Amino acid sequence: MSLDTRLYWAGAALIVLWLAVYAIALAATRNGTVRPGPATQELGDDPERPAVVALLANGWRSVEHAAAATLLDLAARGLVEIRQPADDPAQSTVHLTGKAAPALTPYEQQVLDRIAEQAGGSGAPIGAIAFRAEERASSWNTAFRRETVAEARRLGLSRARFGTLLATVLSGGLFAPGVFLALGVVTGGHALRAALGVGAIPVFPLGFLLALALGERATPAGLERAGHWAGVQSWLRAHEDFAQLPPAAVTVWDRYLAYGTALGVTARTSRLLGFDAGDRRRVWSSYGGAWRPVRIRYPRLLPGFGARPAQLLQLAGAAAVMAVGLALFAVLRRPEWAAAPDVTDTLRRPGLVLSAGWIGIGVLAVAVAGRLSRWTAFLAFIALMPGNFASAHGWMSHGLEHPGPLTGETVAIAGFGALAAYYLALAGLERRAPHTVTGEILRLEPRRREKAPRFLAVDTGHTDRTRAWALPADAHALPPGAVVRLAVSPGTRTVRSAELVAD
Repeated sequence: MSLDTRLYWAGAALIVLWLAVYAIALAATRNGTVRPGPATQELGDDPERPAVVALLANGWRSVEHAAAATLLDLAARGLVEIRQPADDPAQSTVHLTGKAAPALTPYEQQVLDRIAEQAGGSGAPIGAIAFRAEERASSWNTAFRRETVAEARRLGLSRARFGTLLATVLSGGLFAPGVFLALGVVTGGHALRAALGVGAIPVFPLGFLLALALGERATPAGLERAGHWAGVQSWLRAHEDFAQLPPAAVTVWDRYLAYGTALGVTARTSRLLGFDAGDRRRVWSSYGGAWRPVRIRYPRLLPGFGARPAQLLQLAGAAAVMAVGLALFAVLRRPEWAAAPDVTDTLRRPGLVLSAGWIGIGVLAVAVAGRLSRWTAFLAFIALMPGNFASAHGWMSHGLEHPGPLTGETVAIAGFGALAAYYLALAGLERRAPHTVTGEILRLEPRRREKAPRFLAVDTGHTDRTRAWALPADAHALPPGAVVRLAVSPGTRTVRSAELVAD
């Protein structure tokens, strides 16, 4: 056996060894069984905070509903007030009471700071608690979870699933197989770049498995307390109307509503009190003096959305290529382009002749539009396949004999001609002076394509509905909540320039 082969086998053996150690570690560090206690309404003399209870109730895997439960606990303790002025709980508002805060945990202070940021001195709708950007919501919730876990560890209810030594061994072991595989590539006479590529292959799947397992697990005391809270959960679930209580019911149920939310019993409060990125189509705004929900439309199918004049002319040219190309193809084609029915010639089948003409014109238009790629060419090749199997008899054959455009071609010619005229008209309108729009940024949403313009939703304070503008991909990002003055083109809804008025 050659040296490079032995190195390959050594790398494979190390992968198997790592997986075996990983499996043993998972089995040895799995959570014990939570034995639910009897149904009880007793919270205890000094109960854990609802956020910690949420960690226990979710099997030490997540802190789902913990932030909402913390808000309700602050309300039960008199630091926050939740008011419901009408029958709809979604119209509830949250207010700071001004009561001096006792010693709060870091995550409780984090929730109180978020309420103060939104509510100020006059209060805010509970829907305004949600964030307007995915990045900020993610970082806020990550910090909240970190502090909750730290509190649970301080109380002796939780611990890291893998100890420091085990985590170090597994982390270091990610790279050992790759070293042997890379040496095998080098000794086999291959380039160093190939060795680095092969050596990196095991790191990613093994690292993914390790990341899945990192987290928290129970301590004996944690299992005991989780059993107690399972009993409280059973007692709360015995009240049929408890699950549908609104947030304002905290004035009646006191801390039970907070613990019910942490334990996943009160579905309604969990849904209404969200500390996530919120509804991207319905955002609460106070711009203009009063809180109100603003509905946002995202014009995804608007032709020319966010396009510059040069791009509009390019798109107009592509649409014109389609219209003119189809018209010329329909007028110039002849029956003799296809082979006779009794002649075997796969390149001259009626179906292949027609589809090749249509697809060729389409590929040319895509190239003019600047969107030609290897995937476009691949799809064009796949689209040609049905034409290879089209019989010489039937509508394909008659299509070649038909004088002038077919019905479908006529519709396509008219449609692409109209689209070309539309793009040309937009390009002409772009020469006009831009309009000025001043308002508060509600959302800044990215697109799937990196170079595509982003959606920028702005509340002008005059209406409860707005349509997103197109912020060019190369423009500086604008923070949600900032007041800006935009120079915009209404036709393409493109933001030409943005000036920050106030943070």
